[in-house]
Amino acid sequence: MVVVTLSVGALLIAVDARTWWQAVILSAGVAAAFVASVQWAAVGIPRVVRPCLIVAAAVWVVGALVLDAHTAFYGISVVGSLYAPKLPRHRALAAVTLVVFIALVGAARLLIAPTDVTEILTFYVLVPAGVTVVVTGSMFVGQVFYDLVEELEDTREHEAELAVVQERMRFASDLHDIQGHTLHVVKLKITLAERLLGVDIERARNELKEVRALVSDTIAQTKELAYAQRRLNLPAELENAKNLFEAAGIHVRVEREAEVDERATELLGQVLRETTTNILRHAQATYVKITLSATGISVLNDGAGTTPLSSLGGLSTLQERVADNGGELRVEKRDGRFLTLARFPSGRIDQ
Repeated sequence: MVVVTLSVGALLIAVDARTWWQAVILSAGVAAAFVASVQWAAVGIPRVVRPCLIVAAAVWVVGALVLDAHTAFYGISVVGSLYAPKLPRHRALAAVTLVVFIALVGAARLLIAPTDVTEILTFYVLVPAGVTVVVTGSMFVGQVFYDLVEELEDTREHEAELAVVQERMRFASDLHDIQGHTLHVVKLKITLAERLLGVDIERARNELKEVRALVSDTIAQTKELAYAQRRLNLPAELENAKNLFEAAGIHVRVEREAEVDERATELLGQVLRETTTNILRHAQATYVKITLSATGISVLNDGAGTTPLSSLGGLSTLQERVADNGGELRVEKRDGRFLTLARFPSGRIDQ
């Protein structure tokens, strides 16, 4: 848009300016349109817009009443049409005021050249006002589209946050499954041991040994859960990943080239869970492609940005575990896409 604004403005100056000082004045209007176009992508109405609007309006007045330059409306038409749709309120009124102002200034030339009615009405009223109506109307349509895109983006971000919350709730549920049942059993066994103290010391001692073993096992399971090392089921993780991505508004595609070796499902499930969490938290993904093969899994997503690849985060621990079991885990980042690939070459799975 900036290139088009500047190019069209330069062409109009070349066509309409007859002297160097006319070119300077018309250039001021084009410059105002150029600056307004550069700032158009900013949120809200930048401060520079008001000076641009004043300069462009002054150029149109001088061009119509002094220079006999019917293209001098270009600057005010561009600046006004760009920012009228972005006003927080009274947008339609601003657009109508813009068109009326341009038409009235053009009609005011009749006071200077009352004999050229047809030419003035055509080139100073109808053409400038008509062009402004068309451009402003198109910008209103575009603004509606941009507002819709922004609203959809906000909705997508909220859905992604909800997906992350859902993942945390699932983690809390797993933790409850591990510790809730254990604590209930421990309570019952301690109660039983208390009753057996005065009756059967040996049996009470055995009950306490079972409690200690149960607590030790629970501690180990909790550590495994905290470090994403709990035994996972790949099909369940795949279904969970699909649900999370779809809830976040991300298109997900799953391709099964072959059935995954059952000995690799635990590690691959952990890789998929960690990758899913990373995508939801750190990427602005619109699609995810998950490919399952006989020797591994690959996850490809967009929205990875252009920043250099840094630490793997939670994947670094899994990278070591996969390597210890005869496989490899690597990531690639290129052209805004992120690839996570875990595989066991030549079917070698040392689990």
